[in-house]
Amino acid sequence: MKANQTHNNKARSIKRAIALVEWQDLRQLTRGQIAYNIILPYPFLLLSWWFASQFWYVLACGASYLFFAAAFRQAHDSYHHSLGTSKRLTTVLLLLLSVLLITSLHSIRATHMEHHRNPLGDSDIEGSLAKLPWWQAMLGGVTYRFDIYRQGLRLSSHRNQRIIWLEFGLIALIVIVALVLTVFHVFALEMLTRVLVYHLLIMMLANASVGIIAVWGVHHDCDETIARTERNPLVNLLTFNLLYHVEHHLFPAVPSNHLPELARRLDTVAPHLTKQHVLPNMTTVTESINNRWNKLKDKNQSNNDSECPIRKRFS
Repeated sequence: MKANQTHNNKARSIKRAIALVEWQDLRQLTRGQIAYNIILPYPFLLLSWWFASQFWYVLACGASYLFFAAAFRQAHDSYHHSLGTSKRLTTVLLLLLSVLLITSLHSIRATHMEHHRNPLGDSDIEGSLAKLPWWQAMLGGVTYRFDIYRQGLRLSSHRNQRIIWLEFGLIALIVIVALVLTVFHVFALEMLTRVLVYHLLIMMLANASVGIIAVWGVHHDCDETIARTERNPLVNLLTFNLLYHVEHHLFPAVPSNHLPELARRLDTVAPHLTKQHVLPNMTTVTESINNRWNKLKDKNQSNNDSECPIRKRFS
């Protein structure tokens, strides 16, 4: 009873705080911003393919990361209809990205909306990794993705289920083509095979690791209302504003383009809501190291005392 009352009081306090934030103007996007949102992932995709075709795999991995992060942002804004595009174009973009990312985004969309309705609750399969230790969240990335697919199908309408199965079918077709090209080794298509196999492998690795970054990283050690955020400008640049996560949860209709401005407003009005960051600062790291070191010293001292009969006798 007390836990529920505490949670309700905290929720009311948060609602009062965010009611003071001006945000409606941040929903608007210019034509240039909409075009940017649509085009953003694809230059990085083409760059990764070109690097892979030249055997420059380190550079290809860097470009693939930027593509994955930018595509993840585009899909995320599409889930909330904040990309600035029509519903039909949004559906087409999600379908295209599903094939390129080798994952069903329409199934993820269904579970993501449940994540917003009941963050970190019993029905929130997307946020389930945040309740685990970091190493379990990392190891559970593959099975977690299949759990998302199953839950997404259950939560979807018949129309959305048909789109999900279409995405699965197109992904399976791409995988089959890659296997055929690899097995039969057609010389004329050697470069295409190399790029396709590289892309499949790197996307599968990215999908397996997204849970530890995009779920555990922004929700661990948080209650059912508050997520984490980030204020390092370089990190936010390289993640395309995806780590402004508490801002997104409090104002999901605001496009990613305007999350930095929303963060500034939230810091002014309700700084207590943005104090938990994704990346720890040096003070937090130093305190963690000192605490760990002190625990090890205390444990070692305790073991030494228990092993020495004289110390034990006169303690």
